[in-house]
Amino acid sequence: MSSSDTDKNIETAPIVEGEDNAQASQEAARLGRAYHRKSNVRIIVDSCADFAPEVARALGVEVVNFTYVMSGTEYADDLWQTMSAKEFYDRMRAGEVATTSAVTPGHYLEVFERAAEEGTPTVYLAFTRGLSSSVDAARQAAEMVRESHPEFEIYVVDNVCPSAAAELLAIEAVHQAASGLTAKELVAWAEEARYYIHGYFTLDSFDALARGGRIPPAAATVGGKLDIKPELSYDTNGALTLRGMCRGRKKALRAIIADFKANYLGAEGGDEKLPMAIVSADAEKDAHWIAEQVRKEPGCEDVPIIYSSVGPVIGAHVGPGMVALLFWGRDRRDALSFTDRIARKVRGQ
Repeated sequence: MSSSDTDKNIETAPIVEGEDNAQASQEAARLGRAYHRKSNVRIIVDSCADFAPEVARALGVEVVNFTYVMSGTEYADDLWQTMSAKEFYDRMRAGEVATTSAVTPGHYLEVFERAAEEGTPTVYLAFTRGLSSSVDAARQAAEMVRESHPEFEIYVVDNVCPSAAAELLAIEAVHQAASGLTAKELVAWAEEARYYIHGYFTLDSFDALARGGRIPPAAATVGGKLDIKPELSYDTNGALTLRGMCRGRKKALRAIIADFKANYLGAEGGDEKLPMAIVSADAEKDAHWIAEQVRKEPGCEDVPIIYSSVGPVIGAHVGPGMVALLFWGRDRRDALSFTDRIARKVRGQ
C-alpha cells in the first residue's frame, strides 16, 4: 500500500459501532488497515486505555492487562473477555464492590523482557500518574530491562489522558510509527500530542467515588437526593477535574456537548477526520445520544467514532452509568491559569 493510499484510507475510516459485534469487528479491521503498517517501533498500551477489543487487535498493539478484585476473586482486565461489561456493571448495581491496586514492577517485567528479546525498539504509553502510581512501576521495570539488555531501546510515557483518550493517542501513535518515526521520535511526539486530546464525562452517581475516598460519603448522599450530576474532565497531569455540577443527567450530557463545541478544532485543526471515541459504563443509550449531537456539527457527519466500554479498573472507581466523549482538539495547556503556567515553568515542563 502506498503512502497516498494509506492517507486516503485514513480519511475514509468508518465508524466502529459496538452494538453489532460482527459489524464492529469488520469496521475495526478497516480502521486498523488505515493506520497500521509495518514499523520499526513496538507500541505497548494497557487496559486502562479502554480499547474497543477489535481496534486493539487490528492495530497490532500489545495490551498489558491490569487486575481487579470482585467478591474475593481476582480478574484480569482483559477487554471484557472473561466477564462482559453488562455482567460487571449489573453486579456493581446489585451492591458488589470492585477494588483495584497499583501494578507492580514484576507485572511489567515479563512484558518488557519479552519485547527486549524480540529486539524492536519499544514505547509503552502508560496509564497516567495523575490517577495511578503504576507508571512508576513500569519505569522501574524498564530500568531493570535496560540493565540486562543495554542495547535495547525502551521508553515509558505517561499518557496524561485516561480511558479512551489514551486509545486515541495510541491509534495515532501507530500511524506515526508506520509513517517512519523512530521510537525516540515517537516519544517526543506523544509527549506533545497528549495535550491535544480532550475528554469530558459524567457519572450516574457519586457512590463509587465516595467508596474510593475521592469525595466524602455525605457529599455523595446529598448529590443523589438533589439529582446532581457532575461534568468532569482531567487536567494536564491526568488527574480528574470537576468542570461543573448539573441538575439532572440531560443537563450534564448537554454540558459535554458544549465543551466539545468549544474545544474541537474540526477543519481548523487540519484534519477533521481524526477518530473520536465515545465510551460508557453500560450506558449505551446516552452514548448514542452524544454521537447524534456530534453528528449535527459541521464537518462531523462522517468523522470516525469508536464506541467502547469503560473497563473494570476504571469502572470500579466511576460506577455504572459513566459516559464520555473524547476527541482531538485545542491544546489543553492553553487553558491553564497563569499560576499553573508558573508552576509548570518551575517544574521545567
